[in-house]
This record gives sequence, C-alpha cells and structure tokens, in this order.
Amino acid sequence: MAARALMFQGTGSDVGKSLIVAGLARALVARGLNVVPFKPQNMSNNAAVTIDGGEIGRAQALQARAARVPPSVHMNPVLLKPQSEVGAQIVVQGRVYGKAKAADYQALKPELMGFVQESFAHLKNQADIVLVEGAGSSSEVNLRANDIANMGFARAADVPVVLIGDIDRGGVIASLIGTKAVLDADDAEMIVGFLVNKFRGDPSLFAHGMALVAAATGWEALGLFPFFGEARGLPAEDALALDGAREEKPGAALKIAVPILPHIANFDDLDPLDAEPAVELVRVRPGEALPGDAALVILPGSKATISDLKALHEAGFDIDIAAHLRRGGAVLGLCGGYQMLGRAIHDPEGIEGEPGTAQGLALLDVETTLAREKRLEPVTGTTFDGAPVSGYEMHMGTTNGADCARAFAQLSDGTSEGAMAPDGRIIGTYMHGLFADDRQRAAWLARFGAGSPQIAYESAVDAILDRLAAHLEAHVDVDRLLTLSR
Repeated sequence: MAARALMFQGTGSDVGKSLIVAGLARALVARGLNVVPFKPQNMSNNAAVTIDGGEIGRAQALQARAARVPPSVHMNPVLLKPQSEVGAQIVVQGRVYGKAKAADYQALKPELMGFVQESFAHLKNQADIVLVEGAGSSSEVNLRANDIANMGFARAADVPVVLIGDIDRGGVIASLIGTKAVLDADDAEMIVGFLVNKFRGDPSLFAHGMALVAAATGWEALGLFPFFGEARGLPAEDALALDGAREEKPGAALKIAVPILPHIANFDDLDPLDAEPAVELVRVRPGEALPGDAALVILPGSKATISDLKALHEAGFDIDIAAHLRRGGAVLGLCGGYQMLGRAIHDPEGIEGEPGTAQGLALLDVETTLAREKRLEPVTGTTFDGAPVSGYEMHMGTTNGADCARAFAQLSDGTSEGAMAPDGRIIGTYMHGLFADDRQRAAWLARFGAGSPQIAYESAVDAILDRLAAHLEAHVDVDRLLTLSR
C-alpha cells in the first residue's frame, strides 16, 4: 500500500520548514510509523553523502536521521549547488547532471519533473507517510510555470499542503494572507492549513492573529509553534545560519578563525567545534581581519574553489594567514580549502568556468587538477597522530605533490589521504565531517591544549531531535496533520 503524504511549504525562505519536518518525522517515528522525508528540489552547498552513493541536501539527511532511516538520493532528487551569482551545478538523484544559469534552468524543469516523480513513487513504497518539504516561497508566482518545488509538485502528485509563516521576522499575518491573494485559485485549494513558527511570548496575545488568518484564507489554524532555540545545535543547510548571533565564550581555551567566502560549502563541518565550550569559533567576513590571537585558521569547503580563492586574495586573507603562520599559528584546509593551500589549481576542462590555472597560496607543496568525476563516499581511518577518524569525501579532482608523502590520514582501504607541511602546522584534507567524530575532535583539542571534548556530538544531535519532537507535539495538532495527509 502506498504511503500517505503531506507537504510543508513556506511564505519565504528560512521560515523553519526543514526544522518542522525533522521534528514531525521524529514525533511520528515515536508513534510507531515508518516515515521518510522528501524535498523535490533543493538549493544548497551544504550536502551529505547517502547510503546509495550520491549526495542530497543537508536538511534531508538530518530529516532522514530524525526518521531513523538511512539517507537516500531519492529524498532530494534535484539539488542545485550555486557556483556563481547566476548559475549552479545540477545534481539529479545524487549525481552531477550538468550546470545551468538560472534562466536556462527554468527550461530544464519539465525534464527534471520526471526524476522528481520517480523518486517520490520510490519512497511511497517504503513508508507509512512521506513528509514533503517545499523550497523558498509558495508565493513566487513568477516562477510558477513548470514548477517542481512547490505547488507544481503538490498539484502533480496530489499532496495536500500546510503553509508555514515565520512570526519572528515580522509581518506574518500579511505573509500568510498575501500568499492566498497571489496564488492561483487551484493552487490555493491545495493548502489545508497553516502553522505560525518561531513565536516568542504569551501565545494568547496572538490568538486573534491566528483567527484573522483563518477567516481571511479559509485555511485551518494548525498550531502556533514557539521559538526552539536548541535548533542552533542541529546541522544547518542554509548559509543564512552563518549570520546568526553566536554565543560568547570569554573563557574559551582555543580560538579558531574561519574566513567566510562567497561559495562556502559544507560549513556544518564547523558545528561540532562551535558546540564545544572550550572553543571560540570566529567567522570572519571580507573586510574584517583574521584575529591575531587565533591558534588555528580553518579554510572550509567551497563550491567554486577558484572563485573563492580570488575572493580570499581580494579580502587580504592571504596576508592575514601569512602573518598568522609567522606568529606560530596552524592552518587546516578542508576540501576546497585544501585545494587553495596548494601551489596551483588546474581546471583544464572548465569545470568552474573558463579553462585555465589559478595560483594557490603555496602553503603546501601540492597541486590540484579538477575533473568531472565526483568522489562521493564515507571514509574511515587513522590520522597521523594515531587518532581514529570517520567522515566522508565529496569533491571533484585530485591533489598530488611532495607534501602528500606526509599524509593527514591512512584510510581503512589502505590509501593515504591529505597532506601536511614538514613542520606539521599546515594540513589539508578532503575529509568532511571529521570533527563530528568525538575521537578526532579530542585529538585536535589536545593538540592545542584545550582539554577534552565536553560533548558527545552525535548523541547531542539525537537528543535535540527528541526534544524538538516533544516541543512540536506540545504545540501543534499532530493528530490533525495525520488526518489531513492523503
């Protein structure tokens, strides 16, 4: 018997769709249901490797975890990974399908809808209920033609929709009623109810607001969801999360500086460090200087390494990094950051733009050649200091050179991974997720005299998901949501 389904769309981006789907998934699993998440189209440079050898958006991987099922490429059949202001790499069912500028992508959508429907049908045969997440805003009627992410999918698959508004950003009543006003009547008919997210204060003060929206739209009020502050402890997908306020840690024993470049990718690599009480993780934007008292600089992953390398130079971060090293500091490059540390990045096939070569920071004696084949797989092994490590690789290209003889890690398949400078203060690795491994994080903290880890990261994430589910059960009519699904 095919699963029931319910879709969650938003009045805008970052209104909490991903979080509510994750919380509902964990809540329904606790009730004994088999749940799978699904997002027809996603746009994110934060991706995760799946059990079936592909990649999907980080939010769907977290939702799969909430549902206690392995992540699959079918949970996010179309993933757009921005490589420029107007263009993106297109990943279909986990594999690179091509790249397109925004205008050209619109013409591709009818072709991609077939993959979306195929993946949705695949998931419906594996669960009791599929929780579907929309993308961006339901009210982007300028993009409605050939839509595969919101109402276009809901109509094609006949999935009822719950609309989510964010009261924290203001104007939620206008956002919800305005969505009804601009939608085509048949699209609006798909919406069966609404939720208001991120409420702070006395709920009784907004009871009239909920009633106003219900009266003006004809949609059922399904819940007023209080702000869930612990969400900051979950892996984020949207780069908007990088702009949020950070907890001050005046007593931190280790300061880490991270230059934030335009096409930063897989920035959730930093979350386990940020969660440690002994670590002050400083995100540094172009126009700001790297703090002089940082012990470690991390260059994170990038979806457009050559472009971000140029941005790094233009911001003067190369000068700051050189000064940091003269003061005795250390540098770690992750994936794209690793490639930047080398002498050169060769792009003979024009993977990231015009074919050519970009000069790197020359802090490691290695060079990278970009290629179309993408390595996507989980890895385990032991790092140079004997600490166990687990993570995943997600990159295009190979890196070779003299410093690879001093490998960062020996992998369980017998191969060497990464590179180190002779003095051990500059390290590059393609391994994402290494800091989520408590054993590896412990080794890095010990290396900088910052004590032992104070959290068990993976257990902490699961505990937050449990509390999120309980929070949702307390404030949202979950029974009614199940009734509305079909």
